[in-house]
Amino acid sequence: MTRRPPEWIGPLLARLGTARAEDFTRLTTPETGGRESAVLVLLGEQPGTGPDVLILQRAATLRTHAGQPAFPGGAADPEDADASATALREANEEVGLDPGSVTVLAELPKLWIPVSDFVVTPVLAWWHAPHPVHPREPAEVAHVARLPIAELVDPDNRMRVRHPSGWIGPAFAARGMLVWGFTAGVLAALLDMGGWTRPWSPGRVVDLPPTGASPAPSADTDEVDETPVR
Repeated sequence: MTRRPPEWIGPLLARLGTARAEDFTRLTTPETGGRESAVLVLLGEQPGTGPDVLILQRAATLRTHAGQPAFPGGAADPEDADASATALREANEEVGLDPGSVTVLAELPKLWIPVSDFVVTPVLAWWHAPHPVHPREPAEVAHVARLPIAELVDPDNRMRVRHPSGWIGPAFAARGMLVWGFTAGVLAALLDMGGWTRPWSPGRVVDLPPTGASPAPSADTDEVDETPVR
């Protein structure tokens, strides 16, 4: 059953009404081609910590994007009705999320990740009936966490990271996770749009730890590669 989202999500939804891909990335999404995929940007709320977002951490032993925090998501299946169906199916497969506990709010503009040629649709949703989640396949997902927005916007937890390729982009440190790349870029844009961002120092730049560097993606992977897009 659809549930009305809380008032604190209202400003973000209003801003998303005019959002374009350019608000999230400098890269132009191609009109044709690319592998269709979707990720779930799931907002929830807990007593004591307030609004939060669900993030998983990939297993350190994976051949591609090992150890990286990410939104649940992956490549579309032919049976998926739309991007929302893809995002919800992947979240169920990865962390056991009950699709019935989620109210989809909006599909964001499609974003292109050149290194893997994925065309990703972030799906914003409200977790109206939260329940325990966990890695369903420990060989693929090592950890699942609800990261409080208050911690993400804390200036002490914000920085930019330098990828081995030389790319520099936004990052967040929260609950033992270093969130960077595609996920951090989308989060940074959404925090700005929702009016939650606090002043922080973009001059704080750290080198991405070698264990967090993104290996070259394989052609047959179904996971959304986290290589930076901004």
